[in-house]
Amino acid sequence: QVQLVESGGGSVQAGGSLRLSCARDGYIGSVYYMGWFRQAPGKERVGVAIIDSDGRIQYADSVKGRFTISQDNAKNTLYLQMNDLKPEDTAMYYCAFGYGTRSWLTYLMRGSYNQWGQGTQVTVSS
Repeated sequence: QVQLVESGGGSVQAGGSLRLSCARDGYIGSVYYMGWFRQAPGKERVGVAIIDSDGRIQYADSVKGRFTISQDNAKNTLYLQMNDLKPEDTAMYYCAFGYGTRSWLTYLMRGSYNQWGQGTQVTVSS
């Protein structure tokens, strides 16, 4: 079991930046994948970015070129640097973890993960 705690959310104006952090605790093994998801009110939770234990990265089209996912294994922390934020980025952001590997095409799918943090709110005003 892995415990995940997100932080770094807040309120910014459009064009601004935020960096989210996800501290993880527990056994992660040598093969795993981690992702950032977001959920706006009344909408589905959708994948934003993922990184696996080999450092492979995938982004949703809506954030490519603006968001950067990274991990610091020495600090057991996952990050999401968000630049050029837009009002449509407003959502609760969740960190998620999965053991092993899956089809590359499924990494941005909510059902690929069974361990989640509590979320951190990001609000972008126009």
